[in-house]
Amino acid sequence: MRDRLLAMAKRRGFIWPAFDIYGGLRGFYDYGPLGSELKRNIINLWRKYYVLGEGFAEIDSPNLSPEDVFRASGHLDKFKDLMTVCTSCGAAFRADKLVKTENADSLSADELWEEMKREGVKCPECGGELTKPEPFNLMFGTHIGPKGKGERAGYLRPETAQAMFMDFQYLYRYFREKLPFGAVQIGKGFRNEISPRQGLIRLREFNMAEAEIFFDPEEKDWPGFEKVSDENVRLIPNTGGELLMSIGEAVQKGIIRSRALSYFLGITKKFLLDAGIDEGKLRFREHLRDEMAHYADDCWDAEVLLSYGWVEVVGIADRTDYDLSRHMEYSGENLKALRKYPETREIEVTEVIPDYGKLGPLFKKDAKKVAEALISLGPDIAGDITVSADGKEYTVPESAYRVEKVKKKVSGEEFIPHVIEPSYGIDRILYAVLEHNYKEVIDDGETYRILSLPARIAPIKAGVFPLMAKEGMDKKAMEIYEMLRNEGINAFYDHSGSIGRRYARMDEIGTPFCITVDYQTLEDDTVTMRNREDKRQERIPVKEIAKKIADRIDGGIL
Repeated sequence: MRDRLLAMAKRRGFIWPAFDIYGGLRGFYDYGPLGSELKRNIINLWRKYYVLGEGFAEIDSPNLSPEDVFRASGHLDKFKDLMTVCTSCGAAFRADKLVKTENADSLSADELWEEMKREGVKCPECGGELTKPEPFNLMFGTHIGPKGKGERAGYLRPETAQAMFMDFQYLYRYFREKLPFGAVQIGKGFRNEISPRQGLIRLREFNMAEAEIFFDPEEKDWPGFEKVSDENVRLIPNTGGELLMSIGEAVQKGIIRSRALSYFLGITKKFLLDAGIDEGKLRFREHLRDEMAHYADDCWDAEVLLSYGWVEVVGIADRTDYDLSRHMEYSGENLKALRKYPETREIEVTEVIPDYGKLGPLFKKDAKKVAEALISLGPDIAGDITVSADGKEYTVPESAYRVEKVKKKVSGEEFIPHVIEPSYGIDRILYAVLEHNYKEVIDDGETYRILSLPARIAPIKAGVFPLMAKEGMDKKAMEIYEMLRNEGINAFYDHSGSIGRRYARMDEIGTPFCITVDYQTLEDDTVTMRNREDKRQERIPVKEIAKKIADRIDGGIL
């Protein structure tokens, strides 16, 4: 079935192998005209949930980042898979994909090597011997700027998330310094996969839609939680077993540890079903503790059942304050928020108080920045102190400052926000939608293919046909086709072959509605509108076509 689906997708312009005239390259695909439109519609549905529905702010940042970013984020040290290489043919493989043991991706190199030897794993390509697994960093490295003084090491981003952490100060001000708030980014991610062999499931360049939701960890409730609390979900907790229960019950029983994470688990389910995922083939699996990403304290994957098995399409992670803390440490910038008190409090604090009367004669025009550098060291200092400012060092004598307790009035306290991250793999979702909605129907000994795509994401919303391309029916059909496109409804005009054949072509690419202009149209300005799923036809006035289609798309009705 998968081969026939992919053959149809290639033939009809959904997915094409990239660089095909040069033999192709694993891990890269082109989206054809229908695939590009389908991807755009899935992304726009995602925006409807996260930008319009949740009120989050969308940003757009560069694909390329300097090395400092990924040193701070931990990707330089942690973003690695274990690779094994065939000693005969030189083919490289992800070692954890070659063994039968469950959760092999959580094994160390030594553990994986022992398992490979125990199972007698050989090269899948030629049967040769394999090397001991070694870490392989998945980021694409490059250089920014010409060689010499201006050159900096850089990497294509493996996720879109980091810009939203680096832009926290701007976002915090944009949201009037009120939590919780969310930022989103939709764009490309790049991972130098060792051996991508699963079509759109494992790509080296892929499309992501990520949200970073910043919140105060002391706030245990979550706004709007009641919208999802009654939603039933299929859960696979890391303690084992499978459960079917409401999100509210899962939180109450401590199966999902936070309301914030569980809220976005519910939103994820609603989005996936709206996009066309089969609910019977959807589950949420919690990561094992030793499987967790380096930045996550908890993570649940939305997994869908495909011909490849259960495949992750969305990860919903509790990133705690990991990212903001790391970027504060490496950049020296303040990425904290203010937790405001109900009323002003008086507190006693220990502070460094510079003696400007002595710093002035000592450091003259540099006195102010020396004082600021001194204060930044905090109260745990004594004696003569050396400080750095603007790349220069200054020695401050003990007599030029004092450390003492002072009383201050404060309106709040600073803290580092925590983050929940729903991360969506758009390519995997797109492929899953195709596979879950692909049907083959045999009629009179002939096989017909139907894509039962939801109207809201179907690439072509309406096929427009003249019954025959003569006597003015073709001209009228073309007028309707152009009218629909002017109304923002993507339509397709076709007068080739029988009506039955034209219906079949539209069914195969998931078009929900077909409009036929016939002799009666020329008399009373009405057309037949056919529904893809039940083949039902209704007679409607031409002037109502656009509104009927738009209403059914917006309402998700076929």
